[in-house]
Amino acid sequence: MDLNELRSRINSIDDQMLSLFLQRMELCKNVAAYKKKNDLPIIQGGREQEIIDRVRANSPEDLADASALFFTEIMDISKCLQSELLTKDKLYERPKTFEPEKAEVIACQGSTGAYSESACIKLFGENKPIRFMTGFKDVVGLVESGRADFGLLPLENSTVGSIEETYNLMASHDFFINSIVRVEITHCFAVKQNADPDKVTKVYSKKEALAQCSNYIRARGLEAMEYYNTALAAEMVKNSTDDTIGCICSIRCAEMNGLKIVEPRAADAYPNFTRFICFSKHFSVPADANTVSVAISVPHTPGGLYRILTKFAVNGLNLKKIVNKPVAGKDFEAIIFLDFDGAYTNQKVAAFLDDLKTGMSYFKFLGNFSEMV
Repeated sequence: MDLNELRSRINSIDDQMLSLFLQRMELCKNVAAYKKKNDLPIIQGGREQEIIDRVRANSPEDLADASALFFTEIMDISKCLQSELLTKDKLYERPKTFEPEKAEVIACQGSTGAYSESACIKLFGENKPIRFMTGFKDVVGLVESGRADFGLLPLENSTVGSIEETYNLMASHDFFINSIVRVEITHCFAVKQNADPDKVTKVYSKKEALAQCSNYIRARGLEAMEYYNTALAAEMVKNSTDDTIGCICSIRCAEMNGLKIVEPRAADAYPNFTRFICFSKHFSVPADANTVSVAISVPHTPGGLYRILTKFAVNGLNLKKIVNKPVAGKDFEAIIFLDFDGAYTNQKVAAFLDDLKTGMSYFKFLGNFSEMV
């Protein structure tokens, strides 16, 4: 038997498989109609495991796992189809519209001159009152207590990646992301006006800023010292009597504190951007929202993440980002943060979220937003 004949036989089998697959999906639609009429859940006890056990038993040992995966995929597609049919006429409450112009108080970490202040001004304008907090958790606390309408925290940087503390807070606190604001980071190395830069031995700044300028810091032979944030580091250097310390901060921040700028471009890479999340206690969505964000747990079982990703493919939803994080205080194998294209006001997206959380040991809807660049 030559290659062409082998391929011809495979094509014939594929045609049969497609026909049987379509027949199975039609039966699944009938199952969905029955479940809807009798108010039954999509997932029915051990039905899925029963099928997998039968498939394994009827397969040769070297193909048992592959056969189980094949039928698992078919059942996942079936469940997605049933979910879509069961939620077709379901009414979802429309969220409130995100209106930054109506904000009365905004909270962020740092002080005047910090990059977080730049993010606030970019999103809310110049005239909104900003409450500066020392720590990230303090910002969340102010929003949760209702003493601030919105909070802003850095999420990730184009040079050093994600901000661990923000992801931990997203997993452990209940708030909704309303917007993403991207701010260009222009780190400089600054010292006191009368200081000799060659005699400076230590440089203070936030951990991430120090990491973003690691090459420059190493080249000058400086000792990197972590501080609350870039703006507070600049303020500390200004008020210090020690001429052997400097800081990494923005040019604006250095000028505001009367510091001498030794190197205006101290970062390892340019352009350098940080993305900030804007969040609130209540769920609201901008009119141009195009990204949905969720957090889920995935057990360490073969194909666990793959099965979840199948749901996105079947529903035609484009995944934009996958971030895997161990989150302190959560008894899960892993927490995965997913961003995908979509708007909650779309019936299909809302129904998909309903389906996605079914059977999850941990699921959190984080928000629906757009990004201001």
